[in-house]
Order: sequence, then structure tokens, then C-alpha cells
Amino acid sequence: MCKITVLKTMFNEDLAKEYGCKGLGKCPFHRVGDVFYADYAKPEKLCDEAWKAFYQYVFALSNGCGTFYQGDWIDRPGVAICSCNDGLRPVIFRIERMEDDSKAPYTANIDLLTDEEQS
Repeated sequence: MCKITVLKTMFNEDLAKEYGCKGLGKCPFHRVGDVFYADYAKPEKLCDEAWKAFYQYVFALSNGCGTFYQGDWIDRPGVAICSCNDGLRPVIFRIERMEDDSKAPYTANIDLLTDEEQS
């Protein structure tokens, strides 16, 4: 299980002026301090694009990974600092493995087929 915390929201005004839509501002989905919990499924209210950008770190940390990239990226084992893929208004997230046996606030639906369909 991982705790995902929004650390920072940014806005690249110069790039937005050149490429963005009129009235574009910081990310409307996340605020500094927002917290989510996940292991392999995207938490509700977490931006789909952000999840696609860092879900592999959540999965790896949830399954015991200590450090990434031969330990030359983040000094703290069990932590990753990632961002969404929005170049105009990126959001920075801290992903940290929870050491207790926390449960995700959802129930996995692994039985995708009914008994009848499985026969």
C-alpha cells in the first residue's frame, strides 16, 4: 500500500501563453496536501493522466521495492517523487510505501466473469 501526497502544483506561464488555451491556469484537479492511497488500482478522484505517469512506482513500492535506478535517484528507500505528464501545469507527487498492513479504500473485482460465463 502506498500513500500518494500532492507536494506542489506548478504553472509554466511562458509555455501556456505560447501553447495553452485561453484562461489556462494551475491544475484544477489537485491541491497541495491532497492524499490518496493505492496499491495497484487508481484511487478515486486521482487524475487519470497522473496515474498513468506513475502507477508503476506505486505498484513497485507496494510490492516491496526499496529504491529505483540503482539507488541514484531518491535517497529515501520506499519513496518516489513523480509528476504528472502535463507540461503546462504539472503536479508533483510523493509516493511512499506504507509500512503497516493498510488496506486500500476499495475492493478489488477480480471475478470479472460470472460462474455461467466461466463454464
